[in-house]
Amino acid sequence: MTNREKYDAAFMETFAIEKNKLTGLEYMSIPEWDSVGHMSLIAELEDSFEITMDTDDIIDLSSYEKGIEILKETYKIEI
Repeated sequence: MTNREKYDAAFMETFAIEKNKLTGLEYMSIPEWDSVGHMSLIAELEDSFEITMDTDDIIDLSSYEKGIEILKETYKIEI
């Protein structure tokens, strides 16, 4: 499984959405991505990529695209 597939799967599984809904997805733009859903997403990403995210990164992950940026710049994970 590629890193993109892992990343997409974390969103799709956490929020029970299809892949075509990922682009442009933002925090609170769907009912599932509330504060509880956000922490579930973070847990899934941490498990998938075997990382521990910093609090600032957890707070800053406000969209599908921002998550890619954070993983790439902070954790050196190419998505």
